[in-house]
Amino acid sequence: MNFPSFPISGDTIGICAPSAGVGHKIESFDLSVSRIKECGFNIKETQSVRNDASPSASSSIRGSEFNSIWADKNVSVILSATGGDFNFDMLPYINIEAISSRPKWFAGYSDPTFIEMLITTKLDIATIYGFNAGGFDWPSLHEFQKNSLDILKGNLVTQHSYDYYDSSKEFSENILMDTPVKWELFTPDNNNSLHVTGRLIGGCTEVIDSIIGTPYEDFKGFINRYQNDGLIWFFDTFDSNAISLYLKIFKMRSIGLFEHAKAIVFGRVMFTSGSTDEEYIELLQRVLPDIPFIWGADIGHTKPSLTLINGAIGHLKMSDTAATIEMELR
Repeated sequence: MNFPSFPISGDTIGICAPSAGVGHKIESFDLSVSRIKECGFNIKETQSVRNDASPSASSSIRGSEFNSIWADKNVSVILSATGGDFNFDMLPYINIEAISSRPKWFAGYSDPTFIEMLITTKLDIATIYGFNAGGFDWPSLHEFQKNSLDILKGNLVTQHSYDYYDSSKEFSENILMDTPVKWELFTPDNNNSLHVTGRLIGGCTEVIDSIIGTPYEDFKGFINRYQNDGLIWFFDTFDSNAISLYLKIFKMRSIGLFEHAKAIVFGRVMFTSGSTDEEYIELLQRVLPDIPFIWGADIGHTKPSLTLINGAIGHLKMSDTAATIEMELR
C-alpha cells in the first residue's frame, strides 16, 4: 500500500469539485476554508468549485480540472469541495496513469467515494474518507472535525465513539447534539466485545454498490492482495431503507467481497425511508451470520463522524457500546 506524504505548514491544499459546486453556500464554505488555512496551508481551487450547480461543470471539465490540480507539483493534497450525485460520470476522464506515477492524498466523503475506490482498490494508494473541504463550517469546531484536521496533517489520533449525535438530518448550521449514540455489536458467538485488526476499506454504501462491476474498481484484487491482513469494511449509508441495504450487502457477499473480513462497521443511516434500526439489524443478521458487525457507528453523514484512511491498518476495539479505532500506515 502506498501512503503519500502528509502536507506540512506552508504546503498547498488543492480543492476540486468532481461532483457539485458550492455556489449555494459560499459563506459557510469560506469559513471552512479559513479553518484549513489556520493549519498553515495555502489553498488552490479549481475553476468550478464555486459554481452554483450540480454537477459543478460538465464531466469532461471536471475530469480535466481534477487532472490539472493533481499534476500541479505545488499541490500536496487534494480535497473534494463537497459531495453531490455526479462524481461517477467524470471517472472516464481521470488520468489514472498520472495518479499512479505521482501519488498524493485525496480526501472526501459521500459521492467522492467513487474516486477513492478507484485510487485505493485499483492503484493501491491510500485515500482519506470522512470530510470534504467544506466540512469545517460549524460555528465552533467539534472534536471530530479537529481530529479530521489532525489526520490531514499526519497525526493519526485515536478516535472514539461519541455520546450524542445530531439527528436533525439537515445540512445546516443549526447543530444540535440531541440524540444518544448507540453502537451495537453483533457477533456469531454473541460476545459483547470485539478487538480486531484489519485493512480498512469503505465509504458511501450507495456509491460502492454503483461502482461494483465497472472498470473503476478492483475490490477482488484488493481483497486478494491484502488477505493476510484481513479487512475491516465500513459503510456510510445515505438513503437506503432496510431492504435496499440488505440487498446491497447480499450482492457484495455473493460476489465474495467479504472474504477475509474481520468485521463490518455500519454508520447511522441519514435517511431511513421509514425503516427502523431493528429492521436493518434483522436483515443484516440474516446475511452476515458469521461475520461480526457493528450498527450505529459514528461514520458518515450524521455527525459526529470518524475520519478513516482507506488502505490503512485499523485496530478496532469495542466493549459494550464504547469503541475506539487506531490507524497504522503499513
